Amino acid sequence: MKYAILTLCLLTLSACDPAPEGEPVTRTRIDGQTGSPSPTPSPSETATGTTQVESACRSIIFEDTPLTHCLATPARHRIAMDLGPSGESPYRSLTAYSKDHSADAIAFAMNAGMFDEDGKPVGYFVEDGERLQTLNTADGEGNFHMKPNGVFFGSGDTWEVRSTEDFLANVRERPQFGTQSGPMLVIDGKLHPELSRDGESRLVRNAVGVDDKGRAHFVISNAAISFGKIARFYRDELSVKNALYLDGNVSALWNPATGRLDTGAPIGPIVVVERKEQNND
Repeated sequence: MKYAILTLCLLTLSACDPAPEGEPVTRTRIDGQTGSPSPTPSPSETATGTTQVESACRSIIFEDTPLTHCLATPARHRIAMDLGPSGESPYRSLTAYSKDHSADAIAFAMNAGMFDEDGKPVGYFVEDGERLQTLNTADGEGNFHMKPNGVFFGSGDTWEVRSTEDFLANVRERPQFGTQSGPMLVIDGKLHPELSRDGESRLVRNAVGVDDKGRAHFVISNAAISFGKIARFYRDELSVKNALYLDGNVSALWNPATGRLDTGAPIGPIVVVERKEQNND
């Protein structure tokens, strides 16, 4: 994503580094094989070793653009944020994160918000109930400050996306996890007023939205996409009333069930969706 340069009083986003328009991150495999991984199969088609593992992600086409849609449901998943090992520097990649965590319990992980040159969040960030960065209500340039921006947050089985103003005015208790990014793509069922239908800025992008059933929909494009198109996908196909842009050009996904592990430019915050143990009685 090509960001505008922020004013001197603001932190410089690491995603501001110039990159060719539409350049995707490298898609690699967790098993070390070269080349692009196979398209993400539907949940019933995946397996890891001899144990059948259902994938939470599926490959779809929306308006001629390939997307990967990953669904987290409260009955089956837990959501958490991760930045780096306790007391240490941020991971900066899903590869580094994957080396530090077992894939057995992880449904998928994805980059989750904008960050400074050190990989630290530039907006609100909560990990395991600890607030590592306060809410950012400053004005400025760049996508983060294309207001309204917003917060993806939750505790237990309750997950939400709210605009920053809504979050500030109505959320009183600190959530177990939270990340602030921007812009909002969909606000109360309407597209962000500054988004054109299919603008010239097209990059590999990812986002999150929560539907009326409380399910979190994570989307990453597998090719360059405009803001308007990914926003329409949330509104028109997923019927999500509030959706938040997470980032672009650095967007990456780890889906252990299919062996997908994206590499590319350094990232910052990471959202992790873990599988709950299911009672088969």
